[in-house]
Amino acid sequence: MKTLPDSPIARMRACFLALALAAPAVWSAPMPACDTASIAAAGFAPQALCRVLDASLSDGANVHAILVMRHGALVVERYYAGKDRSIWSLFARTVQFDADTRHDLRSVSKSVTSLLWGIAQAEGRTPGLDTPVLDLYPELADLKTGGRGAITLRQLFTMTSGLAWEEPIRYGMGNDETGLYWRSSQARYLFDRPLAASNGFNYNGGATAVLADILARRTGMPVTEYARHKLFAPLGITDWEWQTDLRGRPMAFAGLRMRPRDLLRIGQLVLQRGQWQGRQIVPAAWIDESLAPRVETGDGLQYGYQWWSGTVEALGGRHRWHAAVGNGGQRLFVVPALDLVVVITAGGYNEAGSGRHANGVFRALAASLTP
Repeated sequence: MKTLPDSPIARMRACFLALALAAPAVWSAPMPACDTASIAAAGFAPQALCRVLDASLSDGANVHAILVMRHGALVVERYYAGKDRSIWSLFARTVQFDADTRHDLRSVSKSVTSLLWGIAQAEGRTPGLDTPVLDLYPELADLKTGGRGAITLRQLFTMTSGLAWEEPIRYGMGNDETGLYWRSSQARYLFDRPLAASNGFNYNGGATAVLADILARRTGMPVTEYARHKLFAPLGITDWEWQTDLRGRPMAFAGLRMRPRDLLRIGQLVLQRGQWQGRQIVPAAWIDESLAPRVETGDGLQYGYQWWSGTVEALGGRHRWHAAVGNGGQRLFVVPALDLVVVITAGGYNEAGSGRHANGVFRALAASLTP
């Protein structure tokens, strides 16, 4: 049933929205497990949304957290107990997650690295995206053969370099990403491989590692320090870590650990086209450019500059979302048309079904929106 303009629910929604817009997107007190009044005020069907939250207690998918923000205010925040292990752990342990627990974000790190590049670009520190990558590595001139010398930074961002690379088929030990953990030159490791027959989309953590190396060279500081000063501190994010590889380099492609609440802040920043509390942290033009779908990846999905895109059904139509995606069910969804940000963390590392489950949770949350 459509809500009448002067109904109690409509008035509650208007009040909720006014408060959200008047206050910065910051919170301190823990949210109730399923506050139906707040959920209804944010435009969700409480029973439908709460069913999504409750299902994660018993569906065996090892979800660790689900957070939803709409109109700039936290609507729901649910944490669970589950098996988890960091990227350097061999064995999982049971963790009771809460608002203060950091979580591995895995390849969500790639999208954050893209934001850092946008900041550095605005400062005039980065080369143009059509710059051939090997032109930035004179010591690798011997690799400018067979077409490698024409590969650009833009192609690294969109993962369309054409360089042979195997990563999404076999996670963990044995895929090409593993070599990034210890090779002295990640750029040589990436470019010292044959070009495939096609330069279509091929997921490649090595591309992100090289972009981060160039970023560090051009800014004169490790990616972690640049992130601390230029992105995290302005957002009020202080409790985080960026795990390093065996040579002490921040793993830009997979190493970020952060509280889900803070990842939600990053999502809200992206939703607001790089602005936070009146300050432009990431240029709006870079947000637009990096989120724009640039290459088809299959299954109706697209890829931009280290950000995924697709559409979701809600409120009787289909709406474009953008997402940072990580192994094991880590998700940050941003839906501009719905003024919606969703964070999901989970412990299904290297399990093919973990990503499908996280995507299903997101679809169910969006479907619970009401006119």
